[in-house]
Amino acid sequence: MKRLPVIGVMGSGSRRYEDRASCVGAWIARSGYHLLTGGGAGVMDAVTEAFVSVSPRVGLALGILPAGIESSGGRPPSGYPNPWVELVVQTHLSERGTRGDGKFSRNHVNVLSSDVIIIFPGSSGTASEARLAVLYERPCVAYLISDDQMPMLPASIPVESSFDAIAGFVQNVLRS
Repeated sequence: MKRLPVIGVMGSGSRRYEDRASCVGAWIARSGYHLLTGGGAGVMDAVTEAFVSVSPRVGLALGILPAGIESSGGRPPSGYPNPWVELVVQTHLSERGTRGDGKFSRNHVNVLSSDVIIIFPGSSGTASEARLAVLYERPCVAYLISDDQMPMLPASIPVESSFDAIAGFVQNVLRS
């Protein structure tokens, strides 16, 4: 059995960027890939909802979840996972946001488990995933309408503003 590529989609946990996220999620599903997100709200929710709406498909919607506070008994924080995640990977890693590239952040798992990463606009947590993609030399592209949507994005990550360019980037990486 051939291993399916894993496409990581990282972005805002509060804003959905629904038009772009829906297009990307459905395309990932139709292309026969797995989808990996952080399993929360915002972009993660929108892209996963679109992904699971495609039928038939072979890929799964994976959600890599952070740990809640110590007293949570290993449960994720409120809002995790979103209702569309099919395969939940609960971690013990609780650092998020401004500490998203700390050694106790699930963002390392998100990046290292992805064959290609698509970055949507986001804040400090998304920026940390982008930095980790550079650190771990993971192929990564940002889907931004303008550069000012994410000023913390590492300069080495290419920025594209069209879906066709994003899809082309992913396909080129997976062909090589």
